[in-house]
Amino acid sequence: MSEGTQPLLSVEELSVHFPIQGSMFRRTNRLLRAVNRVSLTLNEGECLSVVGESGCGKSTLALSIVGLQEPTSGTIYFQGRPISGDAHPSRVERARMAQIVFQDPYASLNPRQSVFASLAGPLRLHGVTDRAEIAARVERIMTLVGLKPDQARRFPHEFSGGQRQRIGIARALILDPKVVVLDEPVSALDVSIRAQIINLLLELKDALGLSYIMISHDLSVVEHMSDRVAVMYFGQLVETGPWDMVFANPRHPYTRRLIGAIPDPFAELSGRPLLQLEDVPPPDGFRYYPDTFGKHDIYSSPPDSELTQVDGGHMVRLMPIAI
Repeated sequence: MSEGTQPLLSVEELSVHFPIQGSMFRRTNRLLRAVNRVSLTLNEGECLSVVGESGCGKSTLALSIVGLQEPTSGTIYFQGRPISGDAHPSRVERARMAQIVFQDPYASLNPRQSVFASLAGPLRLHGVTDRAEIAARVERIMTLVGLKPDQARRFPHEFSGGQRQRIGIARALILDPKVVVLDEPVSALDVSIRAQIINLLLELKDALGLSYIMISHDLSVVEHMSDRVAVMYFGQLVETGPWDMVFANPRHPYTRRLIGAIPDPFAELSGRPLLQLEDVPPPDGFRYYPDTFGKHDIYSSPPDSELTQVDGGHMVRLMPIAI
């Protein structure tokens, strides 16, 4: 994307906080900051991956982007137009902008509805009433995801896990959205099927001009699909940048731990050294935030720290050393 071009989707200072309920005898006003002041952009035709451990807030961020979780503060823009807050569009209009593919393909489908009913329902909800047009669009999307049109009369239990995920992808694309959020799209599938679904997603991205936000903890999938990577830890982004920069030269200690956890059966045989946290010290006068892993208080207010550019497009969260 050329400099000055408006991003397709942008998130500015987005926060999602949940109150923590106290017991009968003890009241509390603490907050769980699931997402805390997150800012990111998605360019047209791009795949941005948000990675991190379970519980870091990446799925909550995804739900906010597609309108399934109201943010506490911050703004989401689609093509420069705010789609959250007081000026947000209707749920029906927002569904044509962004859709989501869930992790569990079986749990996300209604077992009492045929595939045709699951795909035709959104079309009818959005004003498509002509039966011939509905049938044609269902047939087209079934073919695009690699299924036979006559399989649309079957029910979810009659399909394998990989086929169900194809149906989930078809349902997300039936309204021709510009942005598709992929929430762990292959983590519930067999290893032999994952490559097929990944290749299908890449083919659809090019054929339909889609933009992806992929939520994942599997860095091997992220490396294969992503243009850019955003690393999330306890509700905040700690490192972002082009995937090759982040993978080749991870700067934040948490990113290095994630990448160092990728199984590499050839590392010991080849003598290739493993990533060491002390290899990349922060600049003078700064330290990494957070720098005490496993002891971070998720209920406390975050320190005043910002993402700082360390290389072209590669940014890491630093904070000044307290004097």
